[in-house]
Amino acid sequence: MADDHDEHPGTERPASRSSRPETVASSSRAVPRPGRNVDEDPDADPSSDHGSSPHTKRRRRGASILVVCLAGFMMTTAAINSRGQDLRPDTNSSMTDIVRKQAHRNSDLQTEANGLRSEVEKLSREKQGAPSADPTASAVAAPAGLQPVKGPAIEVVLSDAPLSVEADGVDANMLVVHQQDIQAVVNALWSGGAEAMTIQGQRVTAMTAVKCVGNTVVLHGVPYAPPYHIQAIGDLESLHQALDESESVRIYQEYVDAYQLGWKVRDKPSVIMPPFAGQATTGVVTPRPTR
Repeated sequence: MADDHDEHPGTERPASRSSRPETVASSSRAVPRPGRNVDEDPDADPSSDHGSSPHTKRRRRGASILVVCLAGFMMTTAAINSRGQDLRPDTNSSMTDIVRKQAHRNSDLQTEANGLRSEVEKLSREKQGAPSADPTASAVAAPAGLQPVKGPAIEVVLSDAPLSVEADGVDANMLVVHQQDIQAVVNALWSGGAEAMTIQGQRVTAMTAVKCVGNTVVLHGVPYAPPYHIQAIGDLESLHQALDESESVRIYQEYVDAYQLGWKVRDKPSVIMPPFAGQATTGVVTPRPTR
């Protein structure tokens, strides 16, 4: 092969070809691509940061900073919007808890109303100079439950079946006391000549209604959980006989034997029952005129 270099005057030509360094590259080596080092691995990912231009790196870094800023802005906005709001409300609150809280408030208001009513009655008696403005009021006050009553009483206690009772294949409603069970006892005691009656210490009148709300019984707006205590003042022998002869009470006693519902009857030598604390006014029914 001819020598590609120019010969300079006075320069001595090398003695042999082997002592001259080879300057021609091998024809089998690939020509490097622009922007990539020829010493790099040919199989490396071209999308990696190696070999990227400074402009590309700055652009990626700027995009990352922008994403972080946007995420921080969104988190800050969510925190401000949710301030003062319960994002995870209490799922354990139940209708029974709501009724119980409202019942406490109703009880406080009822106590306040009773105090104001007593004050009004006192002022009315002082002004008129008589025990009562209505001469018939005293005669009907006791039967209507508007006066306290004292005397021997019978007490009936109803309660749910214990948790230890096996309930496989048994409806859970069979294991609890219902409003019809309480009403059965109340009706039997009235039929036995009860002079006055209380349920959970509240005076029972002709306007009293027993209602079930969840696993509680509501009486005059106040919820009560079992056991339920029913007391009646009157002739004890007649009251016991009325309970024994009541068909509805007998049905309840069958569940007592089958599912261990609670049933206790005992006598009390002396009981003082408070007057009815609610509103005793009633409406008047007017017949329609005939044509």
